[in-house]
Formats: sequence, C-alpha cells, structure tokens
Amino acid sequence: MFKFTASLLLLVALVAANPTRVENSKRTATDQWPTAPLTSSLSKAVTIAAGQTFTPSQAYTRYDRGSGACKGQSEGGDSDAVFLLEEGATLSHVIIGANQAEGVHCLGSCTLDHVYFEDVCEDAITIKQSSGTSRINYGGAKHAEDKVVQHNGGGLVIINSFYVEDFGKLYRSCGNCDSQVKRQVQINDVWAVDGDVLVGINTNYGDTATIRTTKADSVDTICEKYTGNDNGDEPKEIGSGPDSTNCLYSSSDITS
Repeated sequence: MFKFTASLLLLVALVAANPTRVENSKRTATDQWPTAPLTSSLSKAVTIAAGQTFTPSQAYTRYDRGSGACKGQSEGGDSDAVFLLEEGATLSHVIIGANQAEGVHCLGSCTLDHVYFEDVCEDAITIKQSSGTSRINYGGAKHAEDKVVQHNGGGLVIINSFYVEDFGKLYRSCGNCDSQVKRQVQINDVWAVDGDVLVGINTNYGDTATIRTTKADSVDTICEKYTGNDNGDEPKEIGSGPDSTNCLYSSSDITS
C-alpha cells in the first residue's frame, strides 16, 4: 500500500509541473537541513521532461531507490539514478536518500533548487549537457567518498549557496572521458567542511573555475589542476592554487 501511495504522490507532482519557487533575496549556504515528511522508494529512475519542474506535493520528500541500491564506488548509468533531468528541467525541494547508486543525472542543462543529498553513494549530480548552463542553487550534500558534482558534458555549471560536508571533491571536470571539451564552473557563497578538493579541473582543455565568497573549513585543496585525457587513464595532478588562467580566485575569496 505504501509503494502505491508514494507512486501516486510522485505522479501528481509530475503532472502538476509546479512552477519554480523563485527566491530573489541573497542567501548563503547553511548547515541546517530539512526533515523529510515521508520517503518514496522508486523502482526506476524518474524522468523530468524538458522544460518541466518537479516539486513534490510535500516539500522535502525523500526519494531513493530502495535498500541495497548503493554499491559503493561502482560506476553507474542513467538507469541507476533517482532522477533524470532533460534539457531545461528543474528539480526542486527534495531530499535524495542514502539508498541510491546515482543521485541526479542532467541529460541537458538543468536546475537543482534546494536539493539535499543525505549520503552520496557514487556521485550526487552528473552533468551531461553538451552545452549551456546548469545551476545548483542552495541545498547540500554529505558523505561523498569521491565526487559531489561530476561534469562529463560541456558548458558551464554554477553552484550557488551550497553546503557540502565530508567529501572527496565538490566539483570535478571529467578527467578521462571519451570525449573531452572545455568546461567551466562558478562557485559562489559555498560552505565546504572536511573535504579533500573543492574543485578539480583539466588545464590542458582550457577549463576554468571561478570561486567567490566561499567558506572552507578543513578543506585540503581549493583548486586542483590536472592534465586530462580521453583514453581512460588516471589523470595527472599538475599543481593547485589561484592563477590568472584556470583557477580564478584570490585568497580573499576564501574564508575559514
């Protein structure tokens, strides 16, 4: 009975295609997380159609893929995700639970608005857009052994007012994808706690990371530079720190 009820709630929310909740006032990242009113364990990934917005009928409903879904750092595909977002789709005011292998896959440019990841399995957010801009506004992620945002496609990713705790990398431009392009990331008003690397980019493909007004507590490296490749080899680290070409920030942009 519960699965049936949860499925109905999901269907109603999808059909309604609620408009994005616009919050114009400036906000900063917060470590205060919402409480899920209920949990919906999905039997398959849910696709949010191009240009549509998904907001649950009860804000911050927790969605997952059921017990045992997480297989550690085993690479997953679209079918393993909780949500698939097509071009221009928005996912709003949800919690992604621990029982998942892949969180959200953006098949085109997308927006995540107040989306929280309680316990990241493989990756929280995978960006597959060929071009354009994806935005991750507010929300947060905890316990990412490896990456929170994996940028496999092209274009720009903007991360605004996001909280991340206990993580490997907040953002990584794919280091060894079959098809490599220049990628860009902008990080604004993020709060990062207990992590290895805030952003990792491939300088040989012209990647850029612009970082502003970010708080980093016990984060080892702010901007790690790599030489990426398209043959599947592990990319080589070639340095870190601000410069005028790839890692675009200054010491005043980072506080602790």
